[in-house]
Amino acid sequence: MNIIESFKIALTSLASNKMRSLLTMLGIIIGVGAVIALQSIGEGVVASSMARLTANGTNLITITPGNTSSGGIATSTTAATLTLEDAEALQDTTRITAATAVAPELQSGGQLVNGNINTVGRIIGTTTDYPEVRDLTVAEGDWFQDTDYNQSKTVVVLGATVASTLFPADDPINKTIKINRINFTVVGVMAAKGGTGFGSVDNQTYIPLTTVEQKLAGKRQQGLSGTGHTVSDIVAKASSNDNVDLLISQVTDLLDERHKISGAQAADFSIVNQQDLLQTAKDQAATYTIFLLVIASISLFVGGIGIMNIMLVTVTERTREIGIRKAIGAKPFDILIQFMIESISICLVGGLIGVVLGVISSLIVNATVPSLPTQLSVSVIVIAVGFAVAVGLFFGIYPARRASKLNPIDALRYD
Repeated sequence: MNIIESFKIALTSLASNKMRSLLTMLGIIIGVGAVIALQSIGEGVVASSMARLTANGTNLITITPGNTSSGGIATSTTAATLTLEDAEALQDTTRITAATAVAPELQSGGQLVNGNINTVGRIIGTTTDYPEVRDLTVAEGDWFQDTDYNQSKTVVVLGATVASTLFPADDPINKTIKINRINFTVVGVMAAKGGTGFGSVDNQTYIPLTTVEQKLAGKRQQGLSGTGHTVSDIVAKASSNDNVDLLISQVTDLLDERHKISGAQAADFSIVNQQDLLQTAKDQAATYTIFLLVIASISLFVGGIGIMNIMLVTVTERTREIGIRKAIGAKPFDILIQFMIESISICLVGGLIGVVLGVISSLIVNATVPSLPTQLSVSVIVIAVGFAVAVGLFFGIYPARRASKLNPIDALRYD
């Protein structure tokens, strides 16, 4: 039997009972549509997360304070173990040869006000090396200078989102804003890097660390040694991806020495590697993908059972037709192929409808929910449709074999 003719017959059979055909295909439609929509959302979120993680480069490490201990037993309370003096020591290029820049962070929060416009933002006190460490670019104005830092001047650099919120129609450079009721002069605006939420780079505000310490953070506790000025964390940029491990080793050795940590004594700081964060994100993405495939497989499996059921009903309804075809010379293989093609056609049409619905759903989510970016993948669409066809092939075998084995005489006598 001609394959093209078989497909025509299959499509004609589907069209002859549209409602039954649609209900038969429903499981396939839902399965394919769901996997495309969810996968596009998942890939979009993962891509967005990866972009945020790599925005600062993959050769970044962050040194964070460790936990306190009581009677030799570690607690969950974070200790003030890192100081500005630690950051300055890490800038010693004779000891830390694998770093290109080091900068401390003293994080705070506050209300930023311009006239009758106000917003809440994350405030980071840091040094003049910070843009190099974090790979930040100033779009307007300049980053604060060494004199601003040394003299604790009330100057501020705004993230892109903060700037557009406080100054929707004006140029913010050299304008005055209030941060926690203190006047600050805007000296720069950062280039947008994307991302949403309180922790996004675009929602951050940058001030000289000495200014934050004196005017915003109040009296801060000293380091555990009783000296120095505590900071929230310290960030360092390795000279290359290959030197990240070397940088971690050098930083660990220097801080162990400064904090008098030796032997089996637990370190009072920890180091987070940006590459480890990226690998964690990739592993989570792989887990998410497997989860989606399991969901889609269940839906397609249920759809396949429905197709087998309908195909068995179809074989019963068309018993006389099968008998006539065999009587005029059709071979069992021809009958087998005919019903297999009909089963595959149901899944193929259902899969294509599912693709359309999945793509439309993805575009709607992308347009209406900015926090859920979507990223359609042609390979996922092809795999989803191919899997749907495979379901039709698998679940169509039994009804097709049953039709091909019918005795033509018994089939002709069937009423």
